[in-house]
Order: sequence, then C-alpha cells, then structure tokens
Amino acid sequence: MKLVKVISSQHEKEFLLLPVKLYQSEPNWIRPLDKDIEAVFNSKKNNAFQNGECIRWLLLNNHREVIGRVAAFVNHKTTTKGNDQPTGGIGFFDCIYDQHAAFMLFDQCKQWLQERGMEAMDGPINFGGRDRWWGLLIEGFDREPNYLCNYNFPYYEELFRTYGFQAYFYQLTFGRPMQGMLDPKIKEKSSIIEKDRDYRFAYLPKSDTTLAEKIRYVYNKAWTNREEMSELSVEQAKHIVKQMKPVIDEKLVWFAYYKDEPIAFFISLPEVNQIFKYFNGKLDWVEKVKFVWHSFRKTNRKAFGILFGIIPEHQGKNVDAGLIENFRRMAQAENFQYTEYEMNWIGDFNPKMIRIAEQVTPNIVKKHVTLRKLFDATKPFSRAPILNN
Repeated sequence: MKLVKVISSQHEKEFLLLPVKLYQSEPNWIRPLDKDIEAVFNSKKNNAFQNGECIRWLLLNNHREVIGRVAAFVNHKTTTKGNDQPTGGIGFFDCIYDQHAAFMLFDQCKQWLQERGMEAMDGPINFGGRDRWWGLLIEGFDREPNYLCNYNFPYYEELFRTYGFQAYFYQLTFGRPMQGMLDPKIKEKSSIIEKDRDYRFAYLPKSDTTLAEKIRYVYNKAWTNREEMSELSVEQAKHIVKQMKPVIDEKLVWFAYYKDEPIAFFISLPEVNQIFKYFNGKLDWVEKVKFVWHSFRKTNRKAFGILFGIIPEHQGKNVDAGLIENFRRMAQAENFQYTEYEMNWIGDFNPKMIRIAEQVTPNIVKKHVTLRKLFDATKPFSRAPILNN
C-alpha cells in the first residue's frame, strides 16, 4: 500500500469518488455535493486557511486502486482554545475495512500534526465550523444523513478506537414526527410568558431584510461567552444568510422579542438533502432546474433545526417554551408542508440545550461522536467540559 498526497486535479477527483465507490450499496447514504467538499479545501472559499493549513492523502493498494482517504489540518485559532494541549484535526476519512490501511492513514496524520507542534488530534471533524462534517456516526445508520452531516460505515468506530481515539464528546440528534403531543410543561410555561405583553413570538417574513442583523445580535449575546466560540462578524452573518436564502422557508425562521428587541431565535430550514439525493453530487444548471421543480412540488417533507439561542438576560424566563409552543401551533395546523423534524446535533456537554430538546422529543434518532487521540498515551484523558451557562 502507498500514500499519495493530493496535489493534482486527478487526485482531487479520486478523493471525491472514493466514497461513491465504497457506499454504492448503502441505501441510506446520500452523496454530498462535490462543491461542498471542494470548498473545504479551497483557500479562497474557506476562511480557516487564514489561520491554518490543511493537507490530504489518498491510500492506494498494490494495484494502484484508491482504498482510503483522509485530511489533516491545523487551525491556530482553535488549537489551544479550551484544550489542555495543542490539538489538530483530521477528517474526511474513508477506508475499506482493513486495520492496517486505516492505521497508515492515521499515522500519516499524526506525524504531520506532530511536525506542527500538535500533541493530539480530533476526528473526524471539519477544517472549519462545527456546523458541518463533524463527528463519527455511531447510531442511526437506518436514517438518511442531513445536509452537510457525516454518514459512515459502522466499522469506522472500531478502527478509530483500536488506534487509540477516545470519546471527547457525543453529539445527539433529536427527531420526531411534526404531529403529536409535546411535553405539557411547554404549553404551561408558554401561557405564563405570553401573559407578559413585552414578549412576542413570530416568524420572520421573507420580505424582512434584517435577518443577518438579528442573527448576529442574538448569537453574539447568547454564545460568545464560551471559550470555543468566537464573535460573529457582520460579514459572517451576511454570508450565513446568503447561503440560507435559496432554501429559506419563512415559517421555519422564528424569533422572540422583548419590547421589540430580538432576544432569541429558533431557526430551521427545509432539509435539502431530501432533494440533493437526486443530484448525484452535482449542482449544474440541470440540477438547479430540478431543485426549483422539487421546491415547487414540495416534495421535501422534512425540516431541520439549525440554530436555537437565548441571550442570558432572558434565560430561565420561559422564552424557550414560548418559541416552541408558537411554532407548534403553526406546524400542527393543516397544510403544513413538513411531516418530519430533526434538530441539529447537540453536544452532551450542553445539558441545558438537551433539556430543551427533550421537551420537544425524548427520541435520539442519530448519535455521532467526536473522538480525540492524545499522542502521549501516558497523559490523562479529559472529556469535553460541561457547559454550565
């Protein structure tokens, strides 16, 4: 077997096509869009390159057939943030069921990261934000992956753990049918806050041009007091909204207001993998026509929750219940397009968000894990710290 650095257009093509070959008989796998994978490794499109570097390899067998792939990366903004040691990352791992082959890929990543001063590596993760390509699927193989979420073979966990990776944190995806009862406490708590006329809950009409501004305002107040989270800039917020705009359904974008100031959001999107699964990884003009057709026909029946946050001053005041209950009233009315709902993963280090999710549904339909390998096995291993705010 031989490792080859990805440096040519042919290598890049083979990097994209290996999963197609490996997963061709997996009924629930959905091929990611080529452009989404390519963007991770494009320094003009991925801001992580401003503070780091990335490399990719292919693993060839003796017949020069590609049997494995992996990427390794260092983001100097996050190597020590919240970590006991400088920690790099690996991702986009795919490999045949062969321990020797997998260990060759892991060893190459370890060596490259050590040369850059790293003392541990997390994987499989993204070279960029946690909102995509993060974590190893360990439960929920019977369900299709959501857009920008990892799907992999069950044996990958064995390969990672045998090499010495340990669970740094687990990622829980809650899901349920759109219809059906919620925890009665939600309605009770919502009725309390709705008596206070300073609070109101509403979805944001598509005609409203302040979405980026509102997201940034709530996000920065709700999340950036955490060690691992950086403030969302105006440009980043606009970029997020620009990416969301083609698929936004206004009835899935909810805000809570206090005296007309945004204080919380509950933002979902149509789960576009339910359309992209027909595209075979491409997004040319033909697929764009198909997308318009599927959107017009409302063939997608699944919604996906991506953001939930409340600024600290209004936490513990039933704002979460008000948002959820107002969304429920609309979603369980007649003619609502979506029949299934899944939430973006919640780390097991975040018990407060887990408790909120459990009010909507106790059902964990998928489970991923972020794994960490300490290069010095004699050092004590620590799980991700629990968030108390």
